[in-house]
Amino acid sequence: MRHLYRGVRSREEVRQALARRMEQDRLEAEGDKLLLAIAPRESGALIGDVNLRWLSEEHGTGEFGFVLHPDYHGRGLAREAAAVVLKIGFEDLGLHRIIGRCDARNSPSARLMERLGMRREAHFRENEIVKGERCDEYAYAMLAAEWAGDRL
Repeated sequence: MRHLYRGVRSREEVRQALARRMEQDRLEAEGDKLLLAIAPRESGALIGDVNLRWLSEEHGTGEFGFVLHPDYHGRGLAREAAAVVLKIGFEDLGLHRIIGRCDARNSPSARLMERLGMRREAHFRENEIVKGERCDEYAYAMLAAEWAGDRL
């Protein structure tokens, strides 16, 4: 939770959030969000999620994000899941550009986006407030042509 923009939720807040998240299962129109669970094949346990939000139909843009339990860091699971939503965004939805953002102190997330082939386009100084503290934010992006070129 250290680098997430929200704090720890109560049991009731978790129930409400899960109900909302269960409805985020398709990308049919601008503003929709697709949320996919990350679960290792061997256990099937929920260890995180990855998402893609359709930001603008006119501009062909989307934003993705991911959360993974720390016990599963360094195994390539977040990279595999993130690549799935990038593929959906570029190849299935036909997006032109997908962005990702992270707290600048979250170096594992920044490294993951770089390993995916995204480029850091901005370093916003004191751009966000995370748990009451002003923090910097990195913005990453990838274009459809870069995705296609990476796959050739």
